Amino acid sequence: QVQLVESGGGSVQAGGSLRLSCAASGYTYSKNCMGWFRQAPGKEREWVSHINSVGSVGASTYYADSVKGRFTISRDNTKNTVYLQMNSLKPEDTAMYYCAARDVGYCYRLPGVPEEYNYWGQGTQVTVSS
Repeated sequence: QVQLVESGGGSVQAGGSLRLSCAASGYTYSKNCMGWFRQAPGKEREWVSHINSVGSVGASTYYADSVKGRFTISRDNTKNTVYLQMNSLKPEDTAMYYCAARDVGYCYRLPGVPEEYNYWGQGTQVTVSS
């Protein structure tokens, strides 16, 4: 059974940083595209970033324009974990952040869409105050 468990959320002031982690189990993690989404109250789930499986040219990464240059996604296949380093946080980054996994190594849609992913974590809350 596939499980994704997020951690690392919390409350920070604008300009601060947080690092989210998503620990995966129950499947061959290293061969899967992994993504981060977020959802603020009253809004639709929004794609933040994704990282493809490591291939001959490394694990390609992609970001939403709203987080580009501030967030960094990475993966440690030895720990079955994907990370989202979030710097220069803004109040508009406040949301529940979800980790997601796809059954194949690449995610093709840009911007990413929830329908492309097969598994989801329960989410971790990020609150940024001004």
